[in-house]
Amino acid sequence: MMRLKTVTAALFFLSLFVCCRDTPTDSVKPANRAELVEKPWMLGPFERPENAQPIIRSNSSSVFKDPMSGKEVAWQSMATFNPAAIVKNNQIHVLYRAEQDRHTDSIGGHTSRIGLAISDDGINYQTKKEPIFYPDDDDQKKYEWIGGTEDPRIVQNEDGKYILTYTQWNGDVPRLALATSPDLKKWTKHGPIFEEYKEGKYNHRETKSGAIVTKLKDGTLVAAKINGKYYMYYGVPHIWLASSSDLIDWEPVENYEGNLAPVLSPRPGYFDSWLVEAGPPPVLTEDGIVVLYNAGNSSNIGVKNLGNRVYTSGQALFSSKEPWKLLDRSDTPFLKPELPFEKSGQYKDGTTFVEGLVFFNTKWYLYYGTADSMVGVATADADVK
Repeated sequence: MMRLKTVTAALFFLSLFVCCRDTPTDSVKPANRAELVEKPWMLGPFERPENAQPIIRSNSSSVFKDPMSGKEVAWQSMATFNPAAIVKNNQIHVLYRAEQDRHTDSIGGHTSRIGLAISDDGINYQTKKEPIFYPDDDDQKKYEWIGGTEDPRIVQNEDGKYILTYTQWNGDVPRLALATSPDLKKWTKHGPIFEEYKEGKYNHRETKSGAIVTKLKDGTLVAAKINGKYYMYYGVPHIWLASSSDLIDWEPVENYEGNLAPVLSPRPGYFDSWLVEAGPPPVLTEDGIVVLYNAGNSSNIGVKNLGNRVYTSGQALFSSKEPWKLLDRSDTPFLKPELPFEKSGQYKDGTTFVEGLVFFNTKWYLYYGTADSMVGVATADADVK
């Protein structure tokens, strides 16, 4: 990662960038850091703990009665990965994807449910014995049986209600869906996000990875309105945009022809040459909307020494007034697979798949999935104004 060596150089680059800035009412300023991130608007730098280890691992001893089969199943026996995160009652709640081993080597061939781990200090995590969200005998079973509920992202509104986006997987088409809860215990499933839009125009098209824009208010990240609407970045291999007036009903942003308009795309010659995919809920800062995203590499047209299919993490900056307007993006990954547990597991090419971001005790906590198998965390100091 590029470092600016002197205060003079830092001020020079900041002055070059100031012309591009948007300034919302609520703002997050970079911390006073001895080493700057690649670009001054980026969050971070994020660092792993010393002697970093996974914070959540698979567990064959956890069982619950599965509504699909009517049997006791070891619901997180295969893997635990791709986490969301939220702060509740001054504790970090990590919602993670857990896979039951269905005795197949196929990625995506297992059943996924969402588990919960809670931390008082950001260091130690206690997992619940049963999943908190899963495919049930309900009106969503045609979308969720038997592949399950995958890859959560979570935000809360200013009234404290929790809004969960996740992928429904029925073995046919992955669909971006939404659920709400007052307490992370009782859930209302609202179904696929675009099920009703234009008579289901996008309901049979792959959609996933819904990241709703947030702002920091009184030390808590909450869903942010921009010009009277909420916005969500979503999708893969491009990132698209959707808007909502109530966080429940969403409409994709289309061009004048009525087609989806990608707002971030893969770039030949860079670490994100194969695909881009929305990460944790973006943050509205004094510079604009900072979107942390996941990036796949194709070494023949991307970064040769990074390898094929390797997932790293980038950041992009969008206008706070026009969320579809890209202002800048990182040229190198700010997080990439380096440690053994980030490069071993189901996805041996390696991933640092970012999905959860919270502000807790003056720090950013960034949660990521490692090789489709475990959960890791990295932190960054923040100076919030």
